Amino acid sequence: MGNVENNINAAKQLAEKIIRNVETVMVGKTEAVKLAVIGLISHGHLLIEDAPGVGKTMLARSLAKSINCSFKRIQFTPDMLPGDIIGVTVYNQKKGDFEFRPGPIEAQVVLADEINRATPKVQSALLEAMEERQITVDGVTHKMPSPFHVLATQNPIEYEGTFPLPEGQLDRFLLRINIGYPDAKEEITIIERQQFIHPIEQIGPVVDTSGVQMLQETVKKIFVDDLVKQYIVKLAAATRKHPSIYLGASPRGSLALFRTAQALALLSGRNYVLPDDVKALAVPALAHRAILSSADQSQGKDSRDYIEEIVRTTPVPGAVPEKK
Repeated sequence: MGNVENNINAAKQLAEKIIRNVETVMVGKTEAVKLAVIGLISHGHLLIEDAPGVGKTMLARSLAKSINCSFKRIQFTPDMLPGDIIGVTVYNQKKGDFEFRPGPIEAQVVLADEINRATPKVQSALLEAMEERQITVDGVTHKMPSPFHVLATQNPIEYEGTFPLPEGQLDRFLLRINIGYPDAKEEITIIERQQFIHPIEQIGPVVDTSGVQMLQETVKKIFVDDLVKQYIVKLAAATRKHPSIYLGASPRGSLALFRTAQALALLSGRNYVLPDDVKALAVPALAHRAILSSADQSQGKDSRDYIEEIVRTTPVPGAVPEKK
């Protein structure tokens, strides 16, 4: 038991180092930074959605620099082709043979900047890489490096020149987070810190690849009671029955809530998950997977509100688990 607790404490301290390092760039955004690190150590991908200029790209870049992994940035535009992301096979005249030239997707940390400015066809080029951690070009499969983490940023879909992400693409993001505008005091701090040099230029790595992999493996060992598993499944199932949601969370949503709850427990220094961990992550893990009915969309309703309603109305586990 002592070794397990020591491993949890060591992993917690390592994750906190990443959080503190990123916070030197992201002023007053502790919750967003914490969720970003939860996404990383849960072995998933992160969708950062908010208005232009609030720090979406800075969050992704500062996280990548903090973990000392290979990093590539893809700036999505309407004229991109799938080959611009995954790479192409070209004929090498000197060698007299075809060779594969990998695209920017082949990196440990990939920033997909303004992903919803590209067409759905290009967005879909990421599907295989995100889910199976491999790409297939001209019938040949190429494995992604480990760890492999996609950080995608997008502007709200009502902004000019954006295309909504397909449901299958949204479902492959472990969490969707929002950053929000800073308050007046925080905004002054941002201005002062950037007077001479941007803080992103001054931060360095605090963990290496092996440290990230250790965190990801430790998260998997966090205990989840049967009652908590049933609670997770009930929350996901409730999204499929809600009258305002025409497409609820898939089993991938349940898995996302399960894994991120384990990560939050680790950050809290526990080797077990509480129902409160699940509650805290229900909105970022499920809201982007809950596609509203056309009537609710036309009225500008937000799926986050419905997930919060589901959390309020779904009973927390009792004392005895249901029979499987």
